[in-house]
Amino acid sequence: MTFYILTLFPEMIGQALHTSIIGKAQERGLLCIRTVNIRDYTKDKHQKTDDYPYGGGAGMVMQAQPIYDAYLAVTEQIGYRPRTIYLTPQGPTFTQTAAKEFAAEENLIFLCGHYEGVDERVLEEIVTDYISIGDYVLTGGELPAMVMVDAISRMVPGVLTNEASGASESFEGSLLEYPQYSRPKEWNGKKVPDVLMSGDHRKIEAWRREKSILRTKQYRPDLLGKADLTVREKAVYGAYDLDIKRKR
Repeated sequence: MTFYILTLFPEMIGQALHTSIIGKAQERGLLCIRTVNIRDYTKDKHQKTDDYPYGGGAGMVMQAQPIYDAYLAVTEQIGYRPRTIYLTPQGPTFTQTAAKEFAAEENLIFLCGHYEGVDERVLEEIVTDYISIGDYVLTGGELPAMVMVDAISRMVPGVLTNEASGASESFEGSLLEYPQYSRPKEWNGKKVPDVLMSGDHRKIEAWRREKSILRTKQYRPDLLGKADLTVREKAVYGAYDLDIKRKR
C-alpha cells in the first residue's frame, strides 16, 4: 500500500513514519510513504503557495494551482485517481472502522491544509473524503495525516507480525481492550490475575471479554450501546439501560 502526502512541510512526516512497526513494514515492502512538497509545483518564483482570501478576513488561503499540479503528478504516476483525503474539522471523525476500510485501498492521497484553509475549488476537484481526527483545531494537516497513516497501516495484512493483535485491540466490536500484563508475576505489591496464568484459554477469553465490557462501560459508555453483545451480556452489564436512554 502506498500513501502520498501532499504537504508544505515534508520534513515533519519523515521522522515520525519511518520508525517502529510502520518503519519495519516499509523495509519489508508492505508499505510505501511518499511526501509530495506542494511548493515544488508553484509557478511563483518565490515558491509562494498562498494568498489573501477574497471577501477579506484574517489569514491566508492555500492556492488551488500548486495543490492541483502536485495531485496531478501523483495521479499520472499511478495511472488513476485514488481516494483523496482532506484533513479538516469539518469532516466526520476518523474511526477504527474507517481505518479498516481505507486499508483495502492500494493507494491513498492525503492533502494537508495550512493557514486559514484551502481554496474550495481544488477541494471540489480532487477530494473524495473529508476526515477529522477530533473536535479541535491544529496548525496544519500533517499530524492528522500521520495519525491516520499509522492507524490504517496497522490494518494492512502482514504489517503486524502477530495478526491476532490487530483484531483484539481497542474499538474492535465497539469495545475497549482488556487489561494486559507481563512479567514479573508480582510488581509493587500487585499480582497478575490468576486466570491469566491458569492455561485455561476458555476462561482467559471469558475474563478478557468481561474486562473489555466493564472497561468500556466505565470509560466509554457511549460505545457500549453500539457493541455486539449477547442478550445475557446486555442484561448483566446494563446495556439495555443505555439503549433505553438513547431512545428517549
